[in-house]
Amino acid sequence: MKRLLLLWIIGWLLSLPAAQATDVPKARRGVFALTNARIVTVTQGVIERGTLIIREDRIVAIGTDVAIPPDAEVIDCTGLEIYPGFIDSGTHLGLIEIGSLPETRDYRELGDLTPQVDALTAVNPNSVLIPVNRVNGVTTVITEPEGGLLPGKAALINLFGYTPEQMHVGGVRLMVLDFPSKGRRGPWDRRKPEDIEKAFREAMDKLNEVWDRAERYARIDSAYRANPEKNPKPLYVPEMQALLPVIRGEMPLMIKVDLAPDILEAIQWVKKRGLKRVVFSGVAEGWRVADKIAEAGIPCLVGPVLSLPTRESDRYDKAYANAGLLHAAGVKIAIRTGEAENVRNLPYHAGFAAAYGLGRETALRAVTINPAEIFGVDDLIGSLEVGKKANLFVTDGDPFEPKTQVRYVFIDGYLIPMDNRQLRLYQEFLHRQPGLELHPATH
Repeated sequence: MKRLLLLWIIGWLLSLPAAQATDVPKARRGVFALTNARIVTVTQGVIERGTLIIREDRIVAIGTDVAIPPDAEVIDCTGLEIYPGFIDSGTHLGLIEIGSLPETRDYRELGDLTPQVDALTAVNPNSVLIPVNRVNGVTTVITEPEGGLLPGKAALINLFGYTPEQMHVGGVRLMVLDFPSKGRRGPWDRRKPEDIEKAFREAMDKLNEVWDRAERYARIDSAYRANPEKNPKPLYVPEMQALLPVIRGEMPLMIKVDLAPDILEAIQWVKKRGLKRVVFSGVAEGWRVADKIAEAGIPCLVGPVLSLPTRESDRYDKAYANAGLLHAAGVKIAIRTGEAENVRNLPYHAGFAAAYGLGRETALRAVTINPAEIFGVDDLIGSLEVGKKANLFVTDGDPFEPKTQVRYVFIDGYLIPMDNRQLRLYQEFLHRQPGLELHPATH
């Protein structure tokens, strides 16, 4: 029966008019000259009335006195501004389609210890959410799993590609650790303080047991590699194999932690374990212990910024001010939304952070070059420089302002169609035919 149904579907698809296949606009590469633009490079100042040349996937020239190649497609950007593509440092984009449907959620596996899970393998390049988000200037995101103590590996992806591998940026993966918490799980959590403390200690014991095993496994594996004739090969244990790159400092550990007491515990745990490549994610109460985070030298992926305070006694704007207070203490920060459908709001998360103490220039760095540096891909993306990947967008104003319209988006050198399901619905109902005329019988 299933086979017959599949054959019927294939036959139906083949019977569709050929014109329908060409209705979908395609991304395209080539040689592009963006002229007469205000170019915000992020790392090398602002160029007024400049020209930026893209050839295939790279920026090959930028400045005020740039020769336009004869084979270039010229895009006049008079009155427009060019920015590096924005990077969201924490999302579920590509791993979820409809939040209310479990069948479309692929960011969580069964079990408390699944470090072998790789988010990249589950990314859906054809997700309808991707075009919705990239047309607002977000070109690159961290997409991450969740659930359990060690839910798996997050991946850095561009928001264009026909396969997950094509979307992958710089081979970047981060092991995710959901750090144990001393806090309540919600307003419904009526546990006694001593029960909360006991649960926290049990979770820490479990984490330390896993890490002891991983370190021991790494020692056995290293001994075998150094002398396979004298030392036994370790048994294949997927969880331990997955943790090897983290133990050896080859893969960063992303520690998701929010509450101030948990952050302090995480700092001590990192120090005790001698981990060098660590980044904190979330840090909702980072402002309370910003000096300790700065002293530890741990960069932070901060957000969501558009959020409520963690405690009822806090000022309404503490979530907005968090990034600025961390930066003022000397912490290197990037901004994350923690979203899937609304990753497009990243510019407004940054805008609120800018207005509440971070400052516009630093907020811009927090969604461009800072995350690129934290993830080790600042030689590829994060700023507008010759030799870097052409991840950029063109706007008619400040990208942190909701009224600003993004005119063009380039990802990996591809000129991306400004098309998505929401824009099509908007256009459909903007000029409705037959419109709103009432039927005579209803008068």
